[in-house]
Amino acid sequence: MRLFRSVVHVSALALCVHATFAPAQAATTAPTAKAQKAQKAPKRYTIEQFMATTSVTGASFSKDEKNILFSSNASGIFNAYTIPVGGGKPVPLTRSTTDSTYAIGYFYNDDRVLFTRDSGGNERNHVFVRELDGLERDLTPGDKHRAMFAGWRPDGSGFYVATNERDPKFFDLYLYDAKDYKRTVVYRNDSGMNVSAISRDGKWLAFDKPNTTADSDVYLYNVATREMKHITPHKGTASHSASTFDPESKRLLFTTNDGGEFTRIASYDLASGQVADVEKADWDLLGASYSRNGQHRVSVLNRDGSIDVRVVDAAGNPVAMPRLPGGEIRQTTFSPSGRLVAFYLNGDRSPNNLYVHDFKSRKTTQLTRSLNREIDPNDLVEAEVVRFRSFDGMVIPSIYYKPKGASATNKVPAIVYVHGGPGGQTMRGYNAQIQYLVNHGYAVLGINNRGSSGYGKTFFTADDRKHGREPLWDCVEAKTWLASLGYVDPERVAIMGGSYGGYMTLAAMAFRPEAFKVGIDIFGVSNWVRTLESIPPYWEAQRKALYDEIGDPVKDKDFLVATSPLFHAANIRKPLMVIQGANDPRVIKPESDEIVEGVRKNGVEVEYIVFPDEGHGFSKKKNQIEASAKILAFLDKHLKK
Repeated sequence: MRLFRSVVHVSALALCVHATFAPAQAATTAPTAKAQKAQKAPKRYTIEQFMATTSVTGASFSKDEKNILFSSNASGIFNAYTIPVGGGKPVPLTRSTTDSTYAIGYFYNDDRVLFTRDSGGNERNHVFVRELDGLERDLTPGDKHRAMFAGWRPDGSGFYVATNERDPKFFDLYLYDAKDYKRTVVYRNDSGMNVSAISRDGKWLAFDKPNTTADSDVYLYNVATREMKHITPHKGTASHSASTFDPESKRLLFTTNDGGEFTRIASYDLASGQVADVEKADWDLLGASYSRNGQHRVSVLNRDGSIDVRVVDAAGNPVAMPRLPGGEIRQTTFSPSGRLVAFYLNGDRSPNNLYVHDFKSRKTTQLTRSLNREIDPNDLVEAEVVRFRSFDGMVIPSIYYKPKGASATNKVPAIVYVHGGPGGQTMRGYNAQIQYLVNHGYAVLGINNRGSSGYGKTFFTADDRKHGREPLWDCVEAKTWLASLGYVDPERVAIMGGSYGGYMTLAAMAFRPEAFKVGIDIFGVSNWVRTLESIPPYWEAQRKALYDEIGDPVKDKDFLVATSPLFHAANIRKPLMVIQGANDPRVIKPESDEIVEGVRKNGVEVEYIVFPDEGHGFSKKKNQIEASAKILAFLDKHLKK
């Protein structure tokens, strides 16, 4: 569970963790000699060229397996599209110009489509249906609640939706009839836990219960008897999360790191209660899922900031997926028959592209070409996994981008780029904003400071009740590491981040004002007391966990004031840029308004940008273009000689 989304890179699933590394791994890892070699300066591209790249995500096969439904922002904002499995031009099925629209899936028995949409980034998503005639219908109408798709009945006769319309704090589960959309209550939620998985026979529900951000449990609910059973009793700190029921509705698969540093996949037998390990590795397994026909199981591994997708058949034998250059396979979706699989390929220099693979013919077809054809991928850079020792010897893993042409005789400015969270992770993969900055001569270090997921639970919990201190000091040490490369100018280093990374930016400017020349805060927390008091009601299940990690706004008010940049704004003396979405429900606009006002009182330059039609994260291309262009101009003004 993560309070704030990252603008750097959000991992697909949540809590992972680790602080100690195998002896074979170097304590400090610099870029390879090949990467250090001075290179000819690349062609410079405008932000408009970078944003002409299309973002695509999601996949659902039509009943006849001839088309794939997916989401794309080709129009400037996300909408639902369909494309033939053999290739062709994507056809838009929704045409919103104001609100981001994401495809959920085709109906199982016809070509109707489910999709989700909020209003101006307010995160009050509703579930809609696009009828065969193209008309759109809101299946969860209302102004003050949010709704989430929760899965299909295996025969397609119905689908599940969770909504907090009855009580803003709790999500009730409904079963909708696929023909007439009439709904029945499956579970009235007064427990504060949210449904994580539903068995195919409809008899069992699995719930996740967060205790802290590093400790959680799984509960099993019998729909017929209404019995709720705790199935993950444990001692000490351990994370458990339900993934999926098996196709026969006999076992629940869940992730757990009980008894170890890393998360593995285990199973719970519904009849006997027996728990057994299913799959484990030396890194975090993020979860598992089954194909619609039950013949394939997919698991996802977070390997040192990269994604490995593993597929096995019903007997547990590995299934060969296509091997393609230039990226990692992500987001696999099998067709109803299992003959086809859709997936995305994502690389450091190549954004998501949708592919379909035919297991029978062994043919793999690329369906989208997302990168703007005006951009030569050779002008972009490959990321590297690097590590350095922080002030206390803790090893800090990071993702590093070196600009081409940087050398000891051509020193470049740099950016310490902090992910969201707490508990997020910067991972390898395409990031238009980072590539844009690197293309314009900035070294970028995507730091995974202590408290980041993906490196074991010891590392993950190392920031608890220490926000504004040790994790921040990791960021300061990152500047030292950058300076050690010999081609980064230590006098021209910025810190930048969104959400929790925005908080880290403000904390650096307030608590270590000597460290960075400028800061760029993108919807970051300035006042922990207010942010924790204004947690949306639908996060009730996570409230206690957040209080445990960050602090209770009543009991720990003094500590939160001491670590909130707003109350120390007088210390900020370096130029600051602040960017905010007016509709943000997580980090509300007053968080940015007041830090801007406080810093301006010091006579310090503050550039403040507010987008009236965005929330927590910017989904519209026009706003992404404006924000990125102004970020580069601000950096150039203060860091370029």
